[in-house]
Amino acid sequence: MNIFLSCDWGTSTLRLNLVNAENGKILAHEHSDQGIAKTFAIWNTADNANKNSRIPFYLDILQRHIKNIELKLNTSLSGVKLFISGMASSTIGLIELPYSELPFALSGPGLNLIQLPVQENFDHSVIIISGVKSLDDVMRGEETQLIGCVDALEDTSKPQLFIFPGTHSKHIDVAANTITGFKTYMTGDFFELLSQKSILHNSLEKETNLENPEYLTSFKQGVIDSFNSNLLNSAFKVRTNNLFDIYNKKQNFTYLSGLLIGTELKDLKASDAETIHLICGSGLEKYYRIAFEELKFLKRIITYSPQWVDEAVVRAHHKIYNQIGN
Repeated sequence: MNIFLSCDWGTSTLRLNLVNAENGKILAHEHSDQGIAKTFAIWNTADNANKNSRIPFYLDILQRHIKNIELKLNTSLSGVKLFISGMASSTIGLIELPYSELPFALSGPGLNLIQLPVQENFDHSVIIISGVKSLDDVMRGEETQLIGCVDALEDTSKPQLFIFPGTHSKHIDVAANTITGFKTYMTGDFFELLSQKSILHNSLEKETNLENPEYLTSFKQGVIDSFNSNLLNSAFKVRTNNLFDIYNKKQNFTYLSGLLIGTELKDLKASDAETIHLICGSGLEKYYRIAFEELKFLKRIITYSPQWVDEAVVRAHHKIYNQIGN
């Protein structure tokens, strides 16, 4: 069988899939929290941090995950080509690559990539895919996900906006199947900082159940307040909400979430996109969907199943596999 390995190596997670190259179907997968940030932190010690050890160290991490798939299938994957996108091409990744530039065609010819030959103790050739930059912003990984999305969607000849929620949410403008611009929003990062490392942390207790009416109500109020006040002022309400018994700590948690997601989405008022595509997994989809509903945007919002979103990188790697040959 004609097969290849597809790896989405992000800041906090590593997703590895074995793929049927003929039809793009996933045959087996591995998912771990061995993201690039953790891998770099381990490598960047007195014993490991030298220029010559970095590539073998990162490849050893990948080898362990490949071995897990071999054990699951009771087969050898020796010599199978490996495609990697995400943060693997960053300053803290396996090897740093320069960014592709805008405008960026989603058909793939503008991709900046490098092929590493078979290494000692790692008998897989590796294709590493770089990210994209504008004059004042960068992304690594979302552009590859987007390549895996566009063929399955409606015609993108008219202005469209693709939203990829996360630690660093990306809002990507697309026209004529080309990325024309994008913005990064530090939504997840700010939530972590405010909820764990600011004075607000004593006023919060983790809660993710928006099915509960009281938590849903506080989330919606956070979204509304984000549009009606300055974030630096409204964030302090998390503390006074608790002090004045307006919200309990769990309600405050969802209130802060709504406040930050609403702040991220404020820019959509100025967007000329005819369609907005929400591209996110199950963990965040409900938050953004509810926020869109609460803000009553008139623009067309399209959401997708978490599984379809999770497989976007594999679809992109399958396209690139066919473009460069096996």
